[in-house]
Amino acid sequence: MEPKKYNMSFTTGGLFHSESLQLAELYMELASWSDVKNKVLAENTLQFRTQSSLKRIAREIIHRLKCLDHAELEFFVKSSPNDQAFILWLAICRYYKFIAEFSINVLRERYLGLKFDISFEDFDRFLADKSEWHTELEKISVSTRKKIRQVLFRMMREADLITDQNTINAAMLSPEFVRLVFDHNQIELAYFPIFDTDIQGGAM
Repeated sequence: MEPKKYNMSFTTGGLFHSESLQLAELYMELASWSDVKNKVLAENTLQFRTQSSLKRIAREIIHRLKCLDHAELEFFVKSSPNDQAFILWLAICRYYKFIAEFSINVLRERYLGLKFDISFEDFDRFLADKSEWHTELEKISVSTRKKIRQVLFRMMREADLITDQNTINAAMLSPEFVRLVFDHNQIELAYFPIFDTDIQGGAM
């Protein structure tokens, strides 16, 4: 039986930190993602130049934020910029299984193996390996593959998981963040380049 197809629609933008914060704060006020979307589109809250861009980006951000539970959204709007970036990376990994698996099998594995660099070639190898089991990946054009790779690396940089030189940063997870993730699913801590001994707060 063929495995479930990957959602590979992350071809626009990046982490969308400030935009995600605006929408999360709106959700705290309105308690309805439908109402959030309607307000954003009616008032152009995100201040995009075209309605098509506004619709596309708002839809993408809402898809990601809907992967967070209420406690995680509350933490997101009140926490430090560093923790906010990690929460957004967590949401991205939940929404995009391909990115979650890349985080675990490439980003963190290289870090655990004391290989603190990550390259486009690492991504290309991972994609090729996954293509053997996911035929939908074979149909992606060369230009789209490059765009997906570019956006993924941009998101990792904006989440401070890698540097501009593609060196892997140790994720400095706060005890509050660790407890929050641990309460939901401790396996998700593997989305971050950390050693188990680095984790604070008694979660491990």
